[in-house]
Amino acid sequence: MTQPKYYNWATLGTGVIANELAQALEGQGRKLYSVANRTYDKGVAFAQKYGIDKVYETIDDVFEDPEVDIIYISTPHNTHINFLRKALTKGKHVLCEKSITLNSEELTEAIQLAEENHAVLAEAMTIFHMPIYRKLSEIVNSGKLGELKFIQMNFGSYKDYDMTNRFFSRDLAGGALLDIGVYALSFVRWFMTSSPSQIASQVKLAPTGVDEQVGILLTNDEGQMATIALSLHAKQPKRGTVAYDKGYIELYEYPRGQRAVITYTEDGHQEVIEAGDTLQALTYEIADMEKAVAGIENTMHLDYTQDVMAIMTQLRREWGMTYPEEE
Repeated sequence: MTQPKYYNWATLGTGVIANELAQALEGQGRKLYSVANRTYDKGVAFAQKYGIDKVYETIDDVFEDPEVDIIYISTPHNTHINFLRKALTKGKHVLCEKSITLNSEELTEAIQLAEENHAVLAEAMTIFHMPIYRKLSEIVNSGKLGELKFIQMNFGSYKDYDMTNRFFSRDLAGGALLDIGVYALSFVRWFMTSSPSQIASQVKLAPTGVDEQVGILLTNDEGQMATIALSLHAKQPKRGTVAYDKGYIELYEYPRGQRAVITYTEDGHQEVIEAGDTLQALTYEIADMEKAVAGIENTMHLDYTQDVMAIMTQLRREWGMTYPEEE
């Protein structure tokens, strides 16, 4: 397959993900073209750390730079739509950290802007790019596991019960669903034949009004079902189990999974599937994004992103849980 040319990447944000992006490019003998950050001094420090030549005095300067091809946005969820509007209007391709927007209306607006300005828009959802998932899809599509019946998902983090941090802050679009639930729902959507059409849930709200703990039950038109358990204040394994009538798949640390175990129903024998490397998660995202921008192959799965966002939007509306930007 033809490989795309290298593109000039800019990071908008200098947090953990921005560091991983810079390191992933370094691993390819490349570096970020430029840095944009709300605090200029932090942008300068980040640039010095990675030998990046260009730091913008204001964030908006990155959208005006004609040399920038792709912008990776890794700021808090509630800032995404404003940056997406500015980037896409200028025809910049955007890889945006999850959750890509707060709700479906914002996402629809961003997609329309991308189409109007001939830009590639995608969510940085590692599940869509880790090689293990593509390998598992090949196995599933071969028919050897039979028909999908049930998916069980767990994701529990233990965050300090500090209502001022971003996980619990309503002003920073905190809560379990947009922070960790987006992974579980993306996993479910990857394996389900179609998007869930029936959705039920229970939620425990934190004192700030964001979702601290969530249980979700999903069913699609094919009768495939899924359960999801999320928590921000109780540790759980990051485990996904996908049950077919002839066997089941287990993945641990599934957001950046590299190993799965298949247990076959008839005789209980197991098969270990390994593909990719957890530490290269950003490398896979970069490669897929550049292929999409080059028009070689688009495996960014914006359609799955839309399906997941629709579920999260519906759930929060059922809970009556909004963020200030939505009011």
